[in-house]
Amino acid sequence: MRKVIIAGNWKMNKTVGEAVSFVKDLKKLSDGIDDREIVVCPPFTSLSAVAAELKTSNIGLGAQNMYFEKEGAFTGEVSPLMLKELVKYVIIGHSERRHIFNEDDELINKKVKSALENGLKPILCVGETLEEREKGKTKDIVGKQINEGLKDIKKRDMGNVVIAYEPVWAIGTGKNATPQQAEDVHLFIRGLLKALFDDKVGENISILYGGSVNKDCIKEIISQEDIDGALVGGASLDVKHFFEVIKC
Repeated sequence: MRKVIIAGNWKMNKTVGEAVSFVKDLKKLSDGIDDREIVVCPPFTSLSAVAAELKTSNIGLGAQNMYFEKEGAFTGEVSPLMLKELVKYVIIGHSERRHIFNEDDELINKKVKSALENGLKPILCVGETLEEREKGKTKDIVGKQINEGLKDIKKRDMGNVVIAYEPVWAIGTGKNATPQQAEDVHLFIRGLLKALFDDKVGENISILYGGSVNKDCIKEIISQEDIDGALVGGASLDVKHFFEVIKC
């Protein structure tokens, strides 16, 4: 049975104090929930303090990005070695990294490899723009991102990979893919993973949906057969709203 994961990507929000206060409240609300994995992904500045607060909780911790080198003259970057003592997951290839910071599939693939080599679980994000969807290129774009993002990844490592389908046109816009639109792409991704690796990999991997996910739409989205959870943006910044998404 596939793992259900509800992950909150806080993006560039919350001070250290705000982050610690949030997870203290979330711990109380989510105590006893063990049928799904709860993950929060704060900014780098809050990871250490949040990690200390979450030590005795059922909440996992993730980073929002990383560089693929272990150390060196890379001013402003954070390495997997710096993260592995603190976090379990790391988001890689988010559309904001692709489109604002011009990260390409080759760089994203290096990050995925480095995360796995250093004991981190990458959440690989894929998704198309509105223009690409309107031109009927969704599967071409998502297929390319999957193929190139997972290039040379060993089948044995795929149990530590999570995929997040996030249509770019639905991120932070208030728009959302319909449950059927999301399910269609998730089913395509699962079939592609079966072809790239094998049926076991395709059936067991958790594929999350992201893109303006909130408490009002989560139940219908997560009820789809091939959607195994959500990567939540803005709705993860309010602890009560995020908990409503978690307990869906």
